[in-house]
Amino acid sequence: MTTTMTAAGSPALSLSIFDPIYLGVDEHGRPVYLDLVYRNLLAGGEPGGGKSGLLNAITAHAALCADARLILLDGKLVELGLYRDCADEFIGPNLADAINLLRRLQAVMDNRYAWLLAQGRRKISATDGIEVIVVVIDEIALYSATLGNKAEQEEFSALLRDLVARGRAAGIPVVAATQRPSFDIIPTSLRDLFGYRAAFRCTTTNTSNIVLGQGWAEQGYSAADITPENQGECFLLTEGGFPRRIKVAYLNDEDIKRIAAHATWARRSRDLHKAA
Repeated sequence: MTTTMTAAGSPALSLSIFDPIYLGVDEHGRPVYLDLVYRNLLAGGEPGGGKSGLLNAITAHAALCADARLILLDGKLVELGLYRDCADEFIGPNLADAINLLRRLQAVMDNRYAWLLAQGRRKISATDGIEVIVVVIDEIALYSATLGNKAEQEEFSALLRDLVARGRAAGIPVVAATQRPSFDIIPTSLRDLFGYRAAFRCTTTNTSNIVLGQGWAEQGYSAADITPENQGECFLLTEGGFPRRIKVAYLNDEDIKRIAAHATWARRSRDLHKAA
């Protein structure tokens, strides 16, 4: 990581969310990067397949970016919880809080589009000085199908659908993970809005197709072929391409703690932490 120095001689944030995010390596050993801005990503696969590794790679990069703010929703608390002190918002298994948060993000999104219209522009750029808001959601099924009642679950899904549909150009990308994004967990109208997909180990070819999109398994891209012991391997599909078999880089708890501690300090010193 490249760093700059503050006047006090301490390293500060210097990455940009507009920089490609390092995810790992492909099956030929070549590095794999992801351009997240103006995109949304959905990850699916069985428990223990490595989805949290992908979320941590993206969250760690965003935490170290001077032009990004973190919004984290974690149904289990522990997958993203180590970043809670450097996030602007951290929501655990509380559906009411999650809905309120999405309403606020919707208002921010609307305000940004009003500003873009006044500027005669169509999307946020790196030179605008407007921070990209990276929304990371783990265990999306907890909010969309488990907690609360049906009306609350539908409101959460509707608000998230709006954010995924309209948030990209406003600088609000969404990264979400769930075990099986079937229609009863994530409405098809929401799932189909995610342009990027990552399919980790799946138990069936049907589940792999639900994650990547119908027909990919029949063309030889089935996450059911990933061996259970190969955690972190997935098929990554980006817009306009073919699924690539990749191995996601792994951050252990100590790695994450060090990254989060540095990001927390640097964000406070740069007045990025808990910004209004």
